[in-house]
Amino acid sequence: MSDAQAENHEMLAGRRIGQAWLRAFFDVRVPAPCTESYVVAGARRTETSGDRTTEFYPRSYATGDDPVANLRFALRYEPLDLRVLVGAMAAMGPETIEAWVRAEPTGAYARRAWFFYEHFLGCRLDLPDATAGNYVFALDEDKHITGARRNSPRQRVADNLLGTPAFCPIVRRTSRLAERMALRIDEEARELVASYDPALLARAVSYLYTKETRSSFAIEGESPSPQRAERFVAALRRGASFDAGSKAAIVDLQNAIVDPRYAARDWRDFQNFVGSMTVDFREDVHFICPRPQDVPLLMGGWMEAARRVMGPGVDPVVAAAVTAFAFVFIHPFEDGNGRIHRFLIHHVLSRTGFTPGGVIFPVSAAIVRDQRGYDEVLESFSQPLLAFTDWGWTAEREIIVRNDTASLFRYFDATRFAEYLYDRVIDTVRIDLKEELGFLAVFDRALEAVRDIVDMPDRRASLLIRLMLQNGGRLSQAKRRQFDELSDAEIAAMEIALQRARTASED
Repeated sequence: MSDAQAENHEMLAGRRIGQAWLRAFFDVRVPAPCTESYVVAGARRTETSGDRTTEFYPRSYATGDDPVANLRFALRYEPLDLRVLVGAMAAMGPETIEAWVRAEPTGAYARRAWFFYEHFLGCRLDLPDATAGNYVFALDEDKHITGARRNSPRQRVADNLLGTPAFCPIVRRTSRLAERMALRIDEEARELVASYDPALLARAVSYLYTKETRSSFAIEGESPSPQRAERFVAALRRGASFDAGSKAAIVDLQNAIVDPRYAARDWRDFQNFVGSMTVDFREDVHFICPRPQDVPLLMGGWMEAARRVMGPGVDPVVAAAVTAFAFVFIHPFEDGNGRIHRFLIHHVLSRTGFTPGGVIFPVSAAIVRDQRGYDEVLESFSQPLLAFTDWGWTAEREIIVRNDTASLFRYFDATRFAEYLYDRVIDTVRIDLKEELGFLAVFDRALEAVRDIVDMPDRRASLLIRLMLQNGGRLSQAKRRQFDELSDAEIAAMEIALQRARTASED
């Protein structure tokens, strides 16, 4: 950092407002919120860099060193970061919130603060139930993706959170996410599927299940045995009926898709981490999972949140992202977490009716094409957490975590994961699904045309068509010797027939 940058950084640090101020003042040991606000000389403006937004406000917005003023600012103007909000409220104590509510008993922001305090900290404030004031939403629906409304009469607040006190991720309503949701890619997929013959569709779907399975294993650098692949395909086909709210169902799924020697009977009871081996045979730690004693509570909250986001009002792809990525971060098993994470994407999309009936979107194939982007989005969560995790090695070279880290996982911001998954779903509909259906349509037309020219056995005709398709529609000279029984004129006629089949498919 240059001297000028350092000076500017110090200037801004003294003028934080909202959640940035709360985090600094109360020394809340969590990553910085994705949106930070500052008071500066000059006009109102916004600067965005990647997933981070900096909001600049004129001096008239100054809050000073007043916890209530900064909490009010956050509730009014900022998308919320629950890790910061809950940590700051725990530090400021109940008296501050009680005094605020007594001063403004019908105030919308005071009642929301009251609701958040009691909801997340599990501490009943010394306040009578609210008797006046219109119901207000806990989360601003213009700034957040929200869940179905459940009224909290005590504060007259409508709880529209995506989870529960045990597990409650946040998804900000970004312009990028709004644009993806407006595409209605599910309707595009249904129109595409409806335009093909049901028999051809059934063949395409069978291949897509296999493609998804291979791709899911490939993400982890594995090549499954036929038996393991079949078990995963079988699990995917039962995806819509899977119960993500059942611990027994989750354990059974893990047992079905891993080597029997690593089948779990319960959530893990040991500290887990993700790392790689260095050249000098040391572990390079990339991600430290929640402590084993925190896993039961986190998974209980995760199961309830999964039910909630699959309910009415939550976009299915957002619901899939919240459910699937949260699972892999909790990492409740020794083996199979990544595959279950990707299975859950399909489960949610199927259960919510986003995927056309009987069809699967091979999302893992789109992830394989963007493996770097997938790794980066995972690291966007895992890397910042290392700075807030007090960990070390035991004498037996096992990881030990010395501080409480549950809140780092419980209230994480899932926005970037929802954006990433939406892009992959769009890719898989417009590339994988479209290409597979188009390929089979061309193949069937070409097969019929080739057999009209020469009544060849199916296997020979299929091989010929595949070789021509792999070479831009013509049989290469290197492969010509495999079909000595055909004349040059017959081969030429078949190449023309294949080109016509491709043209008809494009039309």
